[in-house]
Parts: sequence; C-alpha cells; structure tokens
Amino acid sequence: MGSKIHLMITDRNGLPLSLGISGANMHDSLGLEPLVRGIPPIRSRRGPRRRRPTKLHADKGYDYDHLRRWLRERGIRHRIARKGVESSQRLGRHRWVVERTVSWLAGCRRLHRRYERKAEHFLAFVGIASALIGYRRLASLLKA
Repeated sequence: MGSKIHLMITDRNGLPLSLGISGANMHDSLGLEPLVRGIPPIRSRRGPRRRRPTKLHADKGYDYDHLRRWLRERGIRHRIARKGVESSQRLGRHRWVVERTVSWLAGCRRLHRRYERKAEHFLAFVGIASALIGYRRLASLLKA
C-alpha cells in the first residue's frame, strides 16, 4: 500500500548518486542492480570518467550469492555482511554515511507521506530533495 525510497548508492561524503522508489513490500535486494546501473559517469581528475564504483558496502539485506556474483562480474569489490556469520558492527563505520543521508531526506516534509498518484512525480520530488542535499553540502564546503 505504500512506497519505499531506495537510497543505497552514495559517495563517501553522503551525496546521493542513484535513487529509486518501489513498493513498500518489495525486498531491498531487488533494487540493487537497477541502482548500480543508474550511477552516472563520475568525472575524475585523471583519466576517463568512472562508470562504476570501485567498492560497495552493504548490509545483510543484500547477502545473496547472485548479487555477489553480479557485482564481481562488473569488477566491483563488495563488502556485504553475511547473515548469521558477521555482526553489523564492523560495517557501521561505512554505513553511517548512508544513514545520515537518509536522515537528510527525512528532513524534507514532502517525502514523509506520498500524495502523488504517479510514481514518476514522487521520484521527481525525491530527486529535488537529493539536489537540495547536494546544494547544502556544497554551500557548507564553500563557507569553510
């Protein structure tokens, strides 16, 4: 009956790189492949633009062999916590960046409740919110 914002891909500073929405009853692991494919080319100081991340950190919701294989085929190193084997404690130092970005998105009141009937409209508001996050981050860096 509801929708879920998939914000799994951020850079090291917490700026959203790829966003998506889905039904609230959809498992998180089904949203990983479209979000990794949706990462735009990133300009680097040297060489060609990077089209995929070097490393991906994820929590236990993405602990599936087919996702690990898919990431390996694309040359992306992964660090995914294993269910029943590892605690989520060690992954926390990398995952808090994503959690902080989710809390920045939670600061946008328009996203608390979905008023739009069309998914494209809601995704557009999520994109506007992520652009605001990037603008605020850039403004704070320019102040310092």
